[in-house]
Amino acid sequence: MKFTKMHGAGNDYVYVNCFEETIPDRVKTAAAVSDRHFGIGADGLICLDPSEIADCKMDMYNADGSRGKMCGNGVRCVAKLAYDSGIAKKDEISVETLSGIKYIKIIKDEDGEVVGAQVDMGEPILKPEEIPALFDGEQAVSAPLAVGDQEYSVTLVSMGNPHCVVYVDDVKTLDIEKIGPHFENHARFPDRINTEFVRVLSSRELDMRVWERGSGETLACGTGTCACVVASILNGYCAPDTDIKVNLLGGTLTIRWSTMDNHVYMTGPAETVFTGEYDLKKHGLL
Repeated sequence: MKFTKMHGAGNDYVYVNCFEETIPDRVKTAAAVSDRHFGIGADGLICLDPSEIADCKMDMYNADGSRGKMCGNGVRCVAKLAYDSGIAKKDEISVETLSGIKYIKIIKDEDGEVVGAQVDMGEPILKPEEIPALFDGEQAVSAPLAVGDQEYSVTLVSMGNPHCVVYVDDVKTLDIEKIGPHFENHARFPDRINTEFVRVLSSRELDMRVWERGSGETLACGTGTCACVVASILNGYCAPDTDIKVNLLGGTLTIRWSTMDNHVYMTGPAETVFTGEYDLKKHGLL
């Protein structure tokens, strides 16, 4: 199986061009290749498939083999790989996902190499039952949630994936390995939850760490970064129609929630790390 290792702000996946490659069991393959000791090492596996309604289709899996609907950092890399491999040699690329079609404008450097992209992430989903989350009302903004022996104020947003945004005084000293799983597996989140721990630096800049369902802490999360900006606007920390910098462990993403169309736009890097071949038969995957 030929693969390409790519990352967007440190959120790394193994990418496979399934226009040319075949993977018999994607669930088991995702878990195997994601292992950072015995595999390639990644936050998951993303396959590029043919699509009847877009330039290509993104089929993504978390590091534990569970399937994801959408990945903001991943879809930027999908656009870069589609461009670089000749699947879609154009400046705006459409990608089918389980959260709908995403439209990505690629960004090139002076040599014509794709180095990043802006993604139209669509409209945020704020109704708890559609996220899904077991909260009453049309929105859950600064809603109380007991986790362990502590009560938190949480804001819930879906950007194709469910997110729970929590504001903290300092993201650096947060014991995310301890608290993250308690949020992820909380009974009020029937499909589990991604949790963003956010510190507000100013109305235009945020610090964030993220605990992703099925993968644990990652260096960046595109949908989570969008969710944290939406939550920060809903809570009055930031304003719409403004480019807001979000600093993650793996880099910085720029997010804007537009009042013109209610869509969230994300701009960030997309980088190829290396290419290689993985022996599926040797690892019992054939």
